[in-house]
Amino acid sequence: MTSDLDSFIAGLPKAELHVHHVGSASPRVVAELAARHEGSTPVPADPERLAEFFTFRDFAHFIEVYVSVLNLIRDPEDLWQLFYGVGGDLAAQNARYVELTVTPYTHLINGFAPEQFCEIIEDARARVLRDHGLTFKWIFDIPGELGIPAAESTLRVALDQRPDGLIGFGLGGPEIGVPRKQFAPYFDAARAEGLHSLPHAGETTGPETVWEALRDLKAERVGHGIGSAGDPALLEHLAENRIVLEVCPTSNVCTRAVASLEEHPLPELVKAGVLVTINSDDPPMFGTSLNREYAVAAQLLGLDRAGIAELAGNAVRASFMAEAEKRTLLSEIADYAGLQ
Repeated sequence: MTSDLDSFIAGLPKAELHVHHVGSASPRVVAELAARHEGSTPVPADPERLAEFFTFRDFAHFIEVYVSVLNLIRDPEDLWQLFYGVGGDLAAQNARYVELTVTPYTHLINGFAPEQFCEIIEDARARVLRDHGLTFKWIFDIPGELGIPAAESTLRVALDQRPDGLIGFGLGGPEIGVPRKQFAPYFDAARAEGLHSLPHAGETTGPETVWEALRDLKAERVGHGIGSAGDPALLEHLAENRIVLEVCPTSNVCTRAVASLEEHPLPELVKAGVLVTINSDDPPMFGTSLNREYAVAAQLLGLDRAGIAELAGNAVRASFMAEAEKRTLLSEIADYAGLQ
């Protein structure tokens, strides 16, 4: 990438649709939390040592590290600091709207009451909007590896508390050995109450997991979905029905889901007519950022400014922001890129 395109990406207004709250904590915030709880965590309190700590052998090791960072969040101040810091970091990259994947269950089993958890994140959401002009919306997701108890708890906190920012219901965590179908009743109940179905699928598995997410969970967008590549019928179905894949290139390499960026299936997905958005997933853990993911995508796809702006527009159109807000942000993107 040229410095000119990097600068263009830095100033481009954006929406981010696939990013996790714990995985978005900056090295500074993680180090501060580790120092606060030094002696009871394997997470280093030195920001420079975090890069080594965030080097993953495979997806299972990534989950292990993720949980160790999650366990740093032990009191209301920790939780608020995490959410507010994520908002500031994304706003600094000119993100205007973010659908943040949040996993309430992992905090509830660590001692937070549902009411307390939702009050804290809503307070942080209001402060982020006031201080940074960034709109947060929440996707409450089930940590799939924790099974039905996690699904029941996640649904209960979503529907009983129904925080103002909540728009979606998701499913994350490992895919291998975690069938999507067992969560269908919980997605059905969430959808009946107006929440959008936004599960992960096809991150570390093949096309059948994506088919399960579409068939059993009625997915409206698919988190990652790169396992769709190689199944012409699935690619055709995604393209014809305009089902968006939330693609996170660097994440897939860091978790060893893909061997290298050069082998990433993003070009195959786009060539098949599948709509994609570009996202950062767990950016500090993967040594990336939303801006860098746009640069990676531009290189993989051979995009110029107009093509990069079109990717940014995909995220806006695929989001669940109000239609008037979509029009405004799309107009800002077009004006910035000199397309109107």
